[in-house]
Amino acid sequence: GGDILASEGKVTLSTALDNSGLEKGIKGISGSLGGLENVVKKLGRTIASAFAVKAVATFFKQTVDAFAAYEQLAGGVETIFGESAAAVKAYAEDAFYTAGASANEYMEAVTGFSASLISSLGGDTAKAAQIANTAMVDMADNANKMGTAVESIRTAYQGFAKQNYTMLDNLKLGYGGTKTEMERLLADAQTITGIKYDISNLADVYTAIHVIQEKLGIAGATAAEAEKTISGSAAMTAAAWKNVLAAISGGGDLDKAINNLVFSISKYFENIVPVVERALAGVGRLIEQVA
Repeated sequence: GGDILASEGKVTLSTALDNSGLEKGIKGISGSLGGLENVVKKLGRTIASAFAVKAVATFFKQTVDAFAAYEQLAGGVETIFGESAAAVKAYAEDAFYTAGASANEYMEAVTGFSASLISSLGGDTAKAAQIANTAMVDMADNANKMGTAVESIRTAYQGFAKQNYTMLDNLKLGYGGTKTEMERLLADAQTITGIKYDISNLADVYTAIHVIQEKLGIAGATAAEAEKTISGSAAMTAAAWKNVLAAISGGGDLDKAINNLVFSISKYFENIVPVVERALAGVGRLIEQVA
């Protein structure tokens, strides 16, 4: 409230502040803000809970899907390889390191050409399991060394199983995509080893490619990158994690899968920590120079 006072020709405005009203208003606002804070906290907890529930649901779906795929793929391997299926599964469990692939990815790719491979070996499934693994590792090594997508290389290998050589040039080994060029590759491999390779025999074709990749220094690239590079160890970790997802529900040896994941993560940090340290040191020098 206020009064207007007149004195000696001057007009003075006099105001009186109602402290009790102001305090009441502040308390009211404070109370409202406190209530709003509680609402926000409750909302935050609700959202967090919703995300947690969704994350758990997603995780369990991934484990079920991974196991379902493992079950189906392992069944296919058992059908094709018979008594040698255990060897193929063992190779598949190690593929996170040797071929940069999960066990499921490995078995899926192997079953695409194994029937023809076993046939070329006269039914010798044990030998077929060994050569199939060599081929899988060769595919990954080629992709890592030459930069071609591994899917493209796997398609080429599956084509070779059908006497289709049009994608031989995908391997970037210096040979074109023709039957004549594949014959030249086999002849070059024979020059290196002294062994004759028959183009009509798939096992010979895969073995000859391995010989050429060894000569070019491509063999072993995947394992080397998994040990020493950020991208390689990251790919290895991703594959190892997929194996854990499948193993949780019974798709493989869970203890081994967990140990492989721990190994992969440790390699990743071994590779990335020095890089981060150098980056931080470099930023420090940059700031120093700019200053």
